[in-house]
Amino acid sequence: MFSLKNYKTIIFVVIIMAVVLIVLSYNLKQRSSAGLITKVVLEVAAPVQNVLNASVKSVGDAWDRYLFLVGMEEENRNLKKKIDDMKSQLILYQEGYLEAQRLRNLLALNDAYNFNFVTARVIGREQVALSKTILINKGTADGLKAGMPVMAAPGLVGRVIDASWHAAKVLPLIDENSNIDAIVQRNRTQGIIRGAGSRGCVLRYISKIQDVKEGDIIISSGIGGVFPKGMMIGQVNHVDRQEAGLFLRINVTPSIDFSKLEEVSVVTSADDKNEGE
Repeated sequence: MFSLKNYKTIIFVVIIMAVVLIVLSYNLKQRSSAGLITKVVLEVAAPVQNVLNASVKSVGDAWDRYLFLVGMEEENRNLKKKIDDMKSQLILYQEGYLEAQRLRNLLALNDAYNFNFVTARVIGREQVALSKTILINKGTADGLKAGMPVMAAPGLVGRVIDASWHAAKVLPLIDENSNIDAIVQRNRTQGIIRGAGSRGCVLRYISKIQDVKEGDIIISSGIGGVFPKGMMIGQVNHVDRQEAGLFLRINVTPSIDFSKLEEVSVVTSADDKNEGE
């Protein structure tokens, strides 16, 4: 709201200036010899003029500062956009690097076995009551079919149970419908690895007289013809000898972290890669 009090000083200065200018003009017109009056007028006019000049300069400086701040704000916006663009590029580079590392591990795994492999990407997961199947982006057009073993660094993932032209469904070893012939690497004790869902796996049918310890490595036995012998399955994390019955209760942590699985290798042939060369 307009208030006279807020403009008192400005009004006063304007009135003084008007009076000074009127008196000065009058003296100039009359060409009076009253030098004293002229001197007084000039003495009064000089400070007022200084005040006005200072005010004008202050307004000019304020305007310059405003323009400078506007320019700085625009520059900051441009810099922020460039930083955001660089962050996006960095994330892409990091993702590419991590993917290259995973693929390098898959290649190292492939080189460790004399099998033919097809590399595929995980594109979906089914999480139902008793089934935790995985969907991959390769199928019969790439040579895949049901029963083929699926691997990822550093070990066994599961097996293909169904395939279409360009996709396939994998039954992971942690699925409760999965059973794999396995052995304890240290002492060659044989048993069956069964999926236990979120709890990993259990090694079944191991007699209580057998020497199985926490930390023992479990590998595929090769019996049954589905999984080649020697594929790493997991590591024993608990052995229960108190449970009633003839067999030990052995819990196994899979070598694969299924929550982070992104790429896999499907064993399409057990023939030696160097055969026929």
